[in-house]
Amino acid sequence: MITCFIRYEIDPFKRDAFEAYAKNWGDAIPRCGADLIGYFAPHEGSATVAYGVYNITSLADYEAYRQRLAADPAGRSNYEFAKREQFIRKEDRIFLKLASTPHAALVRP
Repeated sequence: MITCFIRYEIDPFKRDAFEAYAKNWGDAIPRCGADLIGYFAPHEGSATVAYGVYNITSLADYEAYRQRLAADPAGRSNYEFAKREQFIRKEDRIFLKLASTPHAALVRP
């Protein structure tokens, strides 16, 4: 399993548009084959940095997932929305693998 972290630089005056974009992925990403962890919009500190995070089994599966997402009606619509509204200034992806125990899953006293 690998985790894709997408770092967005967004227009701080179009945060509402980014949040709509993030919510739109809620059905399309899982339907097309990735385990969506979530999208994160600026709250405190930087007003221009946002993230999208999801798990996928391999880079080969990622390539197939991206093709399905681009062909998905909701996926296409969301890509077109982002292009039309231009709230994303920059987008970078990095793929990481978990190197420790998933600490959040541990029960703590």
